[in-house]
Amino acid sequence: MKQELDAPIEKISRVSPLYQKRLKKLGIKTIRDLLFHFPRRYEDFSKIIPIADVKLNETCCIQGKILEIENRKTPIKRMVLTEAILQDNTGAIKVIWFNQPYLIKTLKEGNEVCLAGKVLLGTRGAYLSNPAYEKTGKGELLHTGGLVPIYPETEGLSSRWLRYVLRPTLAYFKDKIPEILPEEIRKREGLLPIQEAIWQIHFPDSKKQAQRAKERFSFEELFLIELLVLSEKIKTSKNKGFAVSVNLELIKRFVNSLPFKLTNAQRKCSWQILKDLEKPRPMSRLLQGDVGSGKTIVATIAALNVAKAGFQVAFMAPTEILAKQHFKRISQALKNFNLNIGLLTGREGKVFSAEEKKVIETSRKKILRDLRESKIDILIGTHALIQEKVKFRNLAFVILDEQHRFGIEQRAKLCQQSPVGKGQSPIPHLLSMTATPIPRTLALTVYGDLDLSLIDELPKGRKKVITKVIPPTNRKKAYDFIRNQVKRGRQAFVICPRIEPTNNKQGTTNNKKIWSWAEVKAAKEEYKKLSKKVFPDLKVGMLHGKMKTEEKEKIMRDFKDKKIDILVSTSVVEVGIDIPNATLMMIEGAERFGLSQLHQFRGRVGRSEYQSYCFLFTDSPAKKTHQRLKALIECENGFELAERDLKIRGPGDFFGKRQWGIPDLAMASLKDISLVEKTRKAAKEVLRKDPELKKYPALRERLKNFKKRIHLE
Repeated sequence: MKQELDAPIEKISRVSPLYQKRLKKLGIKTIRDLLFHFPRRYEDFSKIIPIADVKLNETCCIQGKILEIENRKTPIKRMVLTEAILQDNTGAIKVIWFNQPYLIKTLKEGNEVCLAGKVLLGTRGAYLSNPAYEKTGKGELLHTGGLVPIYPETEGLSSRWLRYVLRPTLAYFKDKIPEILPEEIRKREGLLPIQEAIWQIHFPDSKKQAQRAKERFSFEELFLIELLVLSEKIKTSKNKGFAVSVNLELIKRFVNSLPFKLTNAQRKCSWQILKDLEKPRPMSRLLQGDVGSGKTIVATIAALNVAKAGFQVAFMAPTEILAKQHFKRISQALKNFNLNIGLLTGREGKVFSAEEKKVIETSRKKILRDLRESKIDILIGTHALIQEKVKFRNLAFVILDEQHRFGIEQRAKLCQQSPVGKGQSPIPHLLSMTATPIPRTLALTVYGDLDLSLIDELPKGRKKVITKVIPPTNRKKAYDFIRNQVKRGRQAFVICPRIEPTNNKQGTTNNKKIWSWAEVKAAKEEYKKLSKKVFPDLKVGMLHGKMKTEEKEKIMRDFKDKKIDILVSTSVVEVGIDIPNATLMMIEGAERFGLSQLHQFRGRVGRSEYQSYCFLFTDSPAKKTHQRLKALIECENGFELAERDLKIRGPGDFFGKRQWGIPDLAMASLKDISLVEKTRKAAKEVLRKDPELKKYPALRERLKNFKKRIHLE
């Protein structure tokens, strides 16, 4: 049974080699993939009306006999029109199909047909435009006369063709699909059995049945995600970790050495982490906090405690700019604590020497040797840290900055870098950090295997960033204000609009190369406009993802050293450098970003005693755009904003559906906190009784396949 469902799509006789290729573009490789390719919506053609009752500009479904049908070419655009007259016992109507000349081979005079489409007004009167069609009297209607499923499509693969293939395939395989939900949970939640649900989601008897089927699969997909993260958590809890005692005297000495006072939230989070490090099992914790809330210093406290206990620490950042920033800050903060701190990126190696109390340029080779010999206490770097040559002697603690940039596999790889981190030996503690405020539903699902610590307050003395939405009429006034601020010694960031790539020939929109080059082009155009026309009297710089690392670093250095007044950047570049003198954030095409991303951009300013400003430029007249941007003015808290963003745009836009591999129904359901909590409770219940799912072989098998497809990063 399982083998039949997992058979390649080539086994279905109706699917030719050409269509096999097209299906694979949609990720459909097996019969099971086809059956679980769910509709994204339905066309409601359930009410068949008399021709006499059709109304202009309304979609309708009619049935009758074709009186005549012919092809003709239009004189101007040389388009082929297939024109027909359809009649029932109440009247007749003209029907027009555009550029489908092959239809006259299928539809003939005298055929009884059912048509569904929109009634429009032409120069010769009303007509039914480009309707869906099928002959009647040949069993149940498939493309008209009911709730008709509309599927995610690709070029050359229509919903009509998918219905044609799915109906007989589903009829044959429906009863062979095993039920994976435990019976007691399915009944308690009032969910349809899988055989009924899969039929009703594709070919529903009614809207109510379509909704019930959707609810069943939404529950199932979220349940699988919860099982996945909770089973990972159980697995981790069985591992042996490094028990590192809290050295209170050391921590007090460090905190007292800081030039600022820790916030209560920083103290609370530090204590949670330090207490976790004492346990004999590996910590797996996510530290969340807005940009500028002081996550790095909290991580540094934990790193100091671990390093002074005689263990090694790895600190991984997603970009060289950020890795160097962390190296500089942490070396400075720990300069009096007798620790050797290394920096390893794709290009260079540096060490802050405990003995000489200064940064020394060194070779990668020497860093790798010192690391193996435990002569480096804390190593900070990029993805270079997970290369095979990098070997720690006694790695006990791993810190990941902007954790959503790293996958589970990369995290695991870093945790296995030490020779003692293999087999039954202890596994390093893991602290992940993120400035992306994560709504509760996403935290419960996507990060369900991590304990959460939240820095929910900013350092004292920070002034609120004044945020304004700038319509086209006020653009010049905003430019004048920016110039005035720069003349007074301040600096500005300009973020270019996020460019959506146009559909390519494959019908997809995830071509990253096209996307990133489009954004670079937008940045260059914005730079040219600002430097030549708007601010010719000021020093304008540009930063984008296609620049070489050295070039990027020089620009950021010049910006920090006040050699650049205004920095134009794409959204994809990590501008995580702390520039206290930058007090202006100008965002072009603000409506193209999510609220959380706009909030993060805003967090780049307001880091000093100077009043800071964030200007949201938009040309969109849409009321919804202004309501959304108004939320940014009303909400100071990133977490409150993230919840609003989730409600407005949905999780697919919040994190990017394609990069996660989360199925559509589960992704849409992440908005529903009660459903998330129900599925989490059900997953806990099942795993408590049967952690290895021995009693549920079908569920275990499905979970195994599900794990391959999803990557909770």
